[in-house]
Amino acid sequence: MYRKYLFCGAQGCARHEGVRIVIYFHIYSLILSFSLREKGLLRLYAFAIFMTFLSACTTQPYYQANAIYQDVHDGGSIVEFSPDEQVLVSGGWEGRVSLWSLPDGKPLRDWQAHSDTVNGLVFTSGNQLISAGYDAHLIRWSLTGEKLQDKRLPSAVMHMIFAPDRGWLVTGHVDGRVMIWSEANFDLLDQQRHHSDTVAALAYDPVNGMVASSSVDRQVLLWRVGHAGRSMQSPGSYARTLVFSADGKYLYGGGWFDLLRWDTRTGSLTASSTGHNGIIKSLDRTPGGDLASISRQTDSSVYLLDAETGMVRQRYQPHELCGGYIRVSPSGRYWATTGDDASVRYWDQQRLRLVD
Repeated sequence: MYRKYLFCGAQGCARHEGVRIVIYFHIYSLILSFSLREKGLLRLYAFAIFMTFLSACTTQPYYQANAIYQDVHDGGSIVEFSPDEQVLVSGGWEGRVSLWSLPDGKPLRDWQAHSDTVNGLVFTSGNQLISAGYDAHLIRWSLTGEKLQDKRLPSAVMHMIFAPDRGWLVTGHVDGRVMIWSEANFDLLDQQRHHSDTVAALAYDPVNGMVASSSVDRQVLLWRVGHAGRSMQSPGSYARTLVFSADGKYLYGGGWFDLLRWDTRTGSLTASSTGHNGIIKSLDRTPGGDLASISRQTDSSVYLLDAETGMVRQRYQPHELCGGYIRVSPSGRYWATTGDDASVRYWDQQRLRLVD
C-alpha cells in the first residue's frame, strides 16, 4: 500500500473535534506518566505538543464546497478540468474514473479505466481523455468511456502531466524513470532514468521548455529533453508536488508544513511557513499567481496561499480525511479536490458561501 499513500495519522480538522480532543488528551497524559528527572521540562514540552494539536483543529471560517460527491472512489487520487471548463473528472485508488458536467455538477458517467490507482488524467483536443495508472498502462478514451488506444508501459506510473505546446505527455515512474510520449500516437520521444527512487511529482514550464521532477530520494531536477538534469537544492523531506510560476522563475513544492520555493536560475531553496499542519500534498497555480494547496497527515486543509510568503489568503472546506489532490480550472473559476475520504468536491468562485 506504500505505493499509493502513507497512512493518515488523524482526520482532517473539520468535524469530530471532541473525539480528537480526547485522543490528544490521552497522548498528553501518557507523556506525563514518564518518570524522568527533568519532569518539569517534560511536562512543559508535552503541554506544548498538546496545545499545538488542539490549535491545529481550531475551527475557522471557510468557503463551503458547492458540491460534495461522497464515496466516489475507494480513495481519491486525482482530479482534472477540461480546457473548456465544462467537465470535471476524477480518478481513484481502485482505478475508476468519474465525470461531471459544469456548472450544474450533474454526474455524466464513470468506468473502470485501470486495475490500480489512477495517477494521471489529461484532456486533449477532440473530446478525448488520457489516463495513466499504477498498472503501467497509458490509455486514450472517448468521453463516453470507449477505449481508443492502450499502451503498456515499462513500469508503474506515479504522475503524468501534459505539455500541450509541445504535444508531450510526461510520465514519472516507480523505478525513477521519466518518460516523454507523443500525445498524438503514444510514441516514445525521450527516456531518462533521472532518479534513484520513485518519482513523486512532475511539472512543466512552457516559458523555458523545462520539465521538473522530484523523487522520494529528495532530489529535485530541472531538465530539457535530451539533456541531463540540473539539481536543485534538496529539501528536508521530498517534494510531493511541483508547480512552476507563470514566468518560470520559480518552482514551488510541498513539504511538511512549509511551502518550498526554488529559484530556477540558481537552484537555491527557501521554505515559507503556511497554515498547514501536515504534508502539503498537492499544489496548483491560480491565474492570479497564488497557489491552491491541500495537505495530509493530521491535516486536510484546503487553502489559497500567497506564493511568495506562504500566508493563507482564503480557507476552503477541508476533507474528512487526508487531502489528496487539488486542481484549479484554466480561468480560475472552479477548484476541485479529492482525498482519502473517497469524496470529490468542487467550488465555483462565482458562488462561494463563507461558513463560520
